Amino acid sequence: MMLKDSFADVGAFETLRKVSAIGYNAVEISQIPMTPGNVGELDRSRAELGMDIAALSVNIEGRKGMPVESLADNFDKIVDDAKRLDTSLLRIGMLPFGAMKSLESVVEFAKQANGYAERLQEQGISLYYHNHHIEFAKFDGKYMLDIIAENSPAMGMEIDVHWVQRGGLDPVRTLEKYAGKTAMVHLKDYRIGQMPAAAFGLLEKGDFPGFMAEFKNVVQFAEVGEGNLDFPSIIPAAVAAGARYLLVEQDELYGRTVWDALQTSYDNLVAMGHADLF
Repeated sequence: MMLKDSFADVGAFETLRKVSAIGYNAVEISQIPMTPGNVGELDRSRAELGMDIAALSVNIEGRKGMPVESLADNFDKIVDDAKRLDTSLLRIGMLPFGAMKSLESVVEFAKQANGYAERLQEQGISLYYHNHHIEFAKFDGKYMLDIIAENSPAMGMEIDVHWVQRGGLDPVRTLEKYAGKTAMVHLKDYRIGQMPAAAFGLLEKGDFPGFMAEFKNVVQFAEVGEGNLDFPSIIPAAVAAGARYLLVEQDELYGRTVWDALQTSYDNLVAMGHADLF
């Protein structure tokens, strides 16, 4: 997802060559059109760069304007792409927005996903669900993520520790809770940024709503090790939970380049003593 602009500019192979040069050896494919050209370059990156295609992204049903193939419409192609790229992991980035409206709709989504997860298992492929903060809303006192898990026993979890924190829970305890079901973890830090100087100018002019908008924006995504998350505890918990891949991700960059952000996360992980993860 972080690299989609680079994919569009220079292609998949050249993008992943730069990723490999930093030191990363695996990548998750998200928000990238799985055209024959992109699939071919991803396959080339495996052969020439040793890049591990950790997982591919799918939806249950198609969404207009989203370059993500759906299991409802593209099941056979998705399986063929996964086998060509030697990945046994597929992931759903989020449940459909309409499925968030009620307990019944959440359960319906989960059961539908479970049906596809069972079909994929017949092909030697596993399906996983990636959380945001919305999954920690409650229905009848139960977290949405628990409802999804209980109604889709064949589907595993991809835990995003930033969104767990933003949802008000502890990433370590959440990883422990889903131990054995979690094959992938998104490493993404959680930073409280400084108020911009311009915000105080708004306050002086009496623009209190404008000031408050800036106040709310201090919650930021951050490079691993540049925010407040306790990665020295999170990373061992992720490994203990059975995660096969720890994937660096950052949704917004706040003026930095994607390459600077990826380098910073890499350098910080190495400084923490995790060079063995690469």
